[in-house]
Amino acid sequence: MTKRRLPRPAELAQILRPKPFVLNPTDRRLAAAHTIGDLRTIARKRTPRAVFDYTDGAAELEDSLRRARQAFRSVEFRPNVLRGVSDVDTSVEVLGQRSALPFAFAPTGFTRMMGYEGEPAVARVAQRTGIPYSLSTMGTTSIEDVAEAAPGARRWFQLYVWRDRGAGQELMRRAWDSGYDTLMLTVDTPVGGARMRDIRNGLTIPPALTLRTFLDGAMHPSWWFNLLTTEPLTFASLSAWGGTAQELINKMFDPTLAYDDLAWVRESWPGKLVVKGVQNPDDARDVVKAGAEAVVLSNHGGRQLDRAPTPLELLAPTLDAVNGDAEVWLDTGILSGGDIVAAMAMGADLCLVGRAYLYGLMAGGERGVQRAVDILTTEIVRTMQLLGVRSVGELHRGHAVLR
Repeated sequence: MTKRRLPRPAELAQILRPKPFVLNPTDRRLAAAHTIGDLRTIARKRTPRAVFDYTDGAAELEDSLRRARQAFRSVEFRPNVLRGVSDVDTSVEVLGQRSALPFAFAPTGFTRMMGYEGEPAVARVAQRTGIPYSLSTMGTTSIEDVAEAAPGARRWFQLYVWRDRGAGQELMRRAWDSGYDTLMLTVDTPVGGARMRDIRNGLTIPPALTLRTFLDGAMHPSWWFNLLTTEPLTFASLSAWGGTAQELINKMFDPTLAYDDLAWVRESWPGKLVVKGVQNPDDARDVVKAGAEAVVLSNHGGRQLDRAPTPLELLAPTLDAVNGDAEVWLDTGILSGGDIVAAMAMGADLCLVGRAYLYGLMAGGERGVQRAVDILTTEIVRTMQLLGVRSVGELHRGHAVLR
């Protein structure tokens, strides 16, 4: 028969250890986020539905995005053991310079809509972390202001080719004069994709205060307060806009974009040139022949052509087509450090993350972006250690396969 007794005070003290209460509500929220999915959940609660859906959604039935995420979930890791992995080097060389981590911050449009701190907050995190940051043509902070906010960051500028070539020339000049060393030309947006969540939500840029958004705003007063009490949304490349994102794309972007325009960009830009939005190996080979130092396998986060090719599945044939003549980067569907390690093991030279840091921005501003980086870093290091590799360079195709 079990003999019972009363616990001694010292024994109770060992197990009764309540978590310290964190006074700052942002820090308290972020401390509860252990994955990018956790940040997404927090962002969804703190952001108006239309704004959250703009970030979270994709085109039409959203099959492109769903398939991209499923591709990463289908990866099987094949670890080695007894390799001595107490110290792990997560750095990679990207276009001749070191990045502390094997990913960079992708360009995202209308970033201050997701969180009023916007692009400067993201650029400052990039600067602290030692990774590149790409400012979008459709960013909501000027080229010069981002450079001033993070003078030590490695800054890239993402360009859409407009109908007005002179405006594009001026953007490239401003970016180069402000210390941006790489131009990322996006080529998968001749017209705007049908982003059905935005259409159904009636999202305009900036958001309009309709009865529907007013009622939604009552549930998110801090977001509206920050929007209305900070500087109005302006853009890196135009003064104002009052319609939807799709209408803006169809009005401003040039659907006649062709290889002659790529040659014009290559001649106009003195720095490194990256072409983003490549979706088949033949195009990858051709843009490299036209002067690109890197190509980004991307279907625009699933936000343009639904049922487009899945970038991770394109990686092997694209590497064969490029044959080492340029770097091959990858985005779309990346929500964990394990996803990044898988892509690097399968041959990518770099990954771009967008939604992951935007969830952090919505969840907690600059601190939320930093939390996203910390989560991804922890996952990258742990995955590498469990795979038995001590540096990104040791990863190879035998470590990760698509089942």
